[in-house]
Amino acid sequence: MAAPPISRWGHAWRIGLALMISLIAWAPLVGHQWEHARWWFWLDLALGVLSFVLVRWRRRFPVAVAVTTNVLAGFSMTSGGPATWALFSLSTRRRWREIIPVSAVGAVAGASFILFADPTQDGRELMLVDIALLATIIAITVGWGMFVGSRRELMATLRDRAETAESEQAARVARARIAERARIAREMHDVLAHRISIVTMHAGALSYRDDLSPDEVKATAATIEQSSRLALVELREVLGVLREGTGDAEPEPPQPTAAAIPDLIEHFRGTGMNLVADVSVDADAVPSAIGRTAYRVVQEGLTNAGKHAPRTRVEVHVSGGPDTGLSIEVTNRLPAGTRPAEPLPASGLGLVGLTERAELAGGWLRRLTTADRHVLRVWLPWAA
Repeated sequence: MAAPPISRWGHAWRIGLALMISLIAWAPLVGHQWEHARWWFWLDLALGVLSFVLVRWRRRFPVAVAVTTNVLAGFSMTSGGPATWALFSLSTRRRWREIIPVSAVGAVAGASFILFADPTQDGRELMLVDIALLATIIAITVGWGMFVGSRRELMATLRDRAETAESEQAARVARARIAERARIAREMHDVLAHRISIVTMHAGALSYRDDLSPDEVKATAATIEQSSRLALVELREVLGVLREGTGDAEPEPPQPTAAAIPDLIEHFRGTGMNLVADVSVDADAVPSAIGRTAYRVVQEGLTNAGKHAPRTRVEVHVSGGPDTGLSIEVTNRLPAGTRPAEPLPASGLGLVGLTERAELAGGWLRRLTTADRHVLRVWLPWAA
């Protein structure tokens, strides 16, 4: 783990603390050096300056700098601050294979100075006290450094987790946005496709039939007007969910369930579709979860029949129960004769959406075309 950058204030207080440690360690010896061995005074000071220079590279070469400064501390009391600083920096790495040897070097260098080089010692008892103090300082330095290193690792881990959580949240938002767009697209197709198909079918009848009576033309135009008006209303309801402010749109109406299938069938009959329906299931008993899917299946099947096989016979069969599940079959004969010069576009998005709906509900959708008819079969489990 890379150590975090240090600010100017961080550098300042570290240098100040190292200087204070060096001065405290040098204070008992500086008078003796100046009076009896002035060369030692200047050597001690020079080695201390060298240690302060070396400690600048403690992060790039942690082991080398720590070993060098601790060895110099065995000859120079002014090197005590940089040696402590380098040992502390090394301990933040929390690697025992580095900490133990360097700590041993520091302890041996310090004990050697106390036993052989310090002329201020007056007895063996004071030497043992100084050695114990030296061991305590090394232990505190190592422990404090490992604590700081552990805290750095913890903060880095928390930072990584926060960044990971943010990226995962962004991914979830993106997936939710895509899913919502797909849902809106399916809803727009479900609520508008059959309306537009009815409008197109009747408009096509007006353009191809020239033997209609005025009353028939008027009735067809009224159907086109009604279907267009309903399409606009449903489009406004669907687009309401796209607005940012919740107050800009009316609350979304309840989604139709299986209980609305008879009304849907009557609506298609009212548009002139040759429709035979057999709904042998208690629509009110169908669970709402699969009832919504069943409604969309019947709606899409009748819409496709009116779009691609107008004026043919369409059959709808809805049956099932709690033990067998819900079965839906929409069948229409293939149109005979010449197709229109410009057939309606077959996007296939409606059946794709129905397949997704059926699979999400735990069921399946099958579509097949025989020699004379097109069959759409859907089975849905009867959820509790």
